[in-house]
Amino acid sequence: MTETIFVYGTLKRGFERHHLLRGQQFLSQATTESVYRLFDLGSYPGLVEWPAGLAVRGEVYCVDAECLCRLDEAEGVAEGLYVRRKVQLQTKTDNNDVQAWFWLGSVRDKRDCGAVWP
Repeated sequence: MTETIFVYGTLKRGFERHHLLRGQQFLSQATTESVYRLFDLGSYPGLVEWPAGLAVRGEVYCVDAECLCRLDEAEGVAEGLYVRRKVQLQTKTDNNDVQAWFWLGSVRDKRDCGAVWP
C-alpha cells in the first residue's frame, strides 16, 4: 500500500526532517489551490485552511505504509497536533487523493508565512 503526500515544511528536501522520507519516491514540486496559509510555529510551519488563502508551495511524494506511520508519529497525529487529510493541488498528479498534515492548534499570534516556509 502506498499513499501520495504533500509536504511543505521541514520534510522538504534540504530541511532537517527530510531524512524521514529516505527511500520514498519524489514525484514533483507542487502548488496547492489558493485556500491555505502557512503559519510559523517556531521550528516548523503549520498548514491551515484560510478564507484569504494562498497557493502554498511544496513537494509531492509516494510513500509506503511504514513511512506514513513514521511521518504521522513525527507530526504528532496521535497527540492531536496535526491531522492528515486530503489537500487540493493545482499541480496534477497520477493520484488525485493527495494528503497533507494540517495544524489543529490556534494560529493566533503566530507569524503568517503566506505560501512558503521558511
